[in-house]
Amino acid sequence: MENLKREDLTRFKFLSGTEISPDGRTCGFVLHTADEEENKYLSNIYLWDEIDGTRQLTASDSEGSFIWKGRDRILFSSLRDKNDKEKKDKGYPITSFYEISTRGGEAKKAFQVYLNVSKIEHIRDTKYLLLGSFDRRLGEIQGLDEKKIEEKIEEMKKENEFQVLDEIPYWSDGGDYTNKNRTRCYIFDSSTEGLTPITDEFTNVESISVHPSKEKALLVTSSYTDKMSSYNQIYQLDLMSGSCEKISPISDFNYYYADYIDDRIIFAGTDMAEYGVNENPRIFVTEDEGLTYVRIAEPDLSLWSSVNSDCRYGSGRGFKVAGNHLYFLSTKEYSCHLYRISLDGQLEQISTEEGSVDDFDVMDDTIYFIGMRDLYLQELYGLDHQEQRLTSFNDWVVQDRKLSTPMVLSFNNGETSLTGWILKPVDFDKHRKYPAILHIHGGPKTVFGGVFHHEMQLWANLGYFVLYMNPRGSDGYGNEFSDIRGKYGLMDYEDIMLFTDKVLETCPSIDRENLGVTGGSYGGYMTNWIIGHTKRFKAAVSQRSISNWFSFFGTSDIGYYFAADQVGATPWKDYSSLWDNSPLKYADQVETPTLFIHSDKDYRCWIPEGLQMYTALKYHGVDSRMVVFKNESHGLSRGGRPQGRIRRLKEITDWFDRHLDK
Repeated sequence: MENLKREDLTRFKFLSGTEISPDGRTCGFVLHTADEEENKYLSNIYLWDEIDGTRQLTASDSEGSFIWKGRDRILFSSLRDKNDKEKKDKGYPITSFYEISTRGGEAKKAFQVYLNVSKIEHIRDTKYLLLGSFDRRLGEIQGLDEKKIEEKIEEMKKENEFQVLDEIPYWSDGGDYTNKNRTRCYIFDSSTEGLTPITDEFTNVESISVHPSKEKALLVTSSYTDKMSSYNQIYQLDLMSGSCEKISPISDFNYYYADYIDDRIIFAGTDMAEYGVNENPRIFVTEDEGLTYVRIAEPDLSLWSSVNSDCRYGSGRGFKVAGNHLYFLSTKEYSCHLYRISLDGQLEQISTEEGSVDDFDVMDDTIYFIGMRDLYLQELYGLDHQEQRLTSFNDWVVQDRKLSTPMVLSFNNGETSLTGWILKPVDFDKHRKYPAILHIHGGPKTVFGGVFHHEMQLWANLGYFVLYMNPRGSDGYGNEFSDIRGKYGLMDYEDIMLFTDKVLETCPSIDRENLGVTGGSYGGYMTNWIIGHTKRFKAAVSQRSISNWFSFFGTSDIGYYFAADQVGATPWKDYSSLWDNSPLKYADQVETPTLFIHSDKDYRCWIPEGLQMYTALKYHGVDSRMVVFKNESHGLSRGGRPQGRIRRLKEITDWFDRHLDK
């Protein structure tokens, strides 16, 4: 077996977008592969059924999502036509759709829309419901002649030389400025190419759910002109008339999801009153046409997957109504499972194996999901009482590469039970001493688990112990556990340091004089905090971090509400708490050599967060280095372009190799 390499990233296969055919016999999904030379991802549609197994349906490398149109036809978006590509390069908002038969043959172009479409639902015949991005400066261009469209595109290019801001948030991580940009809902008729906007130009549509009758749909929306609220609304759309009516059952509420179930409405959300913006949602169902409602579940768990891995690409489904049940994902401790709940509140855990369910689809009694199990990367699974792995795209990783099996370490900090993991070096020799890297996850409301994590397995292959855990603030253990508002750098720091002590007691082969620490986002914040509060680490790598709550409040796309909620202060109210909780305050105490990694289009933790900490360390004579990745976002380590991801791994490992003795 060979050692795992950085470049193995380009051989991994990532799966997303499971969709079961109307007859329930076939499951489609999208397969993604990194292309290092072209510095992009290649995406194609695959099918699985019991007769033929796995087969590839498309091959243009540009299919990101699809829907079924009948039992043997698929509609998907793709950029294949030369003329369409030229328009896209010129700045046209354009999405082209193709149809293909699952029985074979070439894909044929069905229609195109002058809109960047993010979701499509087939209503009937030639009618579709779309979600697409709307730029108020450009306006609607569908139906205009080509000359007029080109004139408007040229005007937009001039407009792009400057930027007017008159609302917050004014940008979105990785998406550049979004001022007065919205995701709008449209009805599209492919026979006439008519595109009718349903929502106004100030309303952002977060999700749509179509009734089985195709006569109505639910829209979860937020509307604003100056400051986006933390609350949103539910609207009901009449698909026959196009009229839209607000029907939100609860005011001052954050709706995560809404759908129809037996002509009632089931929805999930929270008022954020007790635990703030990270409060776990509850599940409700309406009782009658008057939209009175009852709470049917309060599982005290998040309704999504928050299990960390750097081996995913593409989006997936988190909720689906099937029959008289709502199926959904939820993170429990350090695994993400598939659950379902009935109208009378009976909650069932459908998947039982440890790991992560990343995406799923359900039809009648048929369940398919994309999951990560043990040290296997993503594969397609069937679930009928027991799980059955249906694909083997990534078997070579387990079969041909040296991997370290995570060792669980459970311990208590007072009355709080905590869990962490240890990866031993792959060629472990008990007679040797090894350096160790402590890795801190982001969030803070996410979790580490036992699933495959490329960068940590890479470090284990390079001769490091790797340590990681879920301190208080993490997801999966209930609201009280995850609530560290006003306590950043206190109880979480205490948990992480105690975990480090427990690992050193458990693993005498770790050289306690050769410890490194790293993390991204919240993990970057904690790395900055740790090096200002202890000298026990010989080297650090701080990634996409927060260093100053004041600047984060005013520059992050979520800063104005996240900082106020998590620190419990604003620059004008209890401003001392913002500074006391900022790692920058303690930068004059740092002696640890530190590498800072940041992306210039990271608008979640904007680049000044890294620059301030880097400047402070340089000013005080600490060995430090900063690497800026251009045109990358906050998610560089997970969904960044291949060349950047590989270079990032090189920078991190080179820094630890330089400062930690092996």
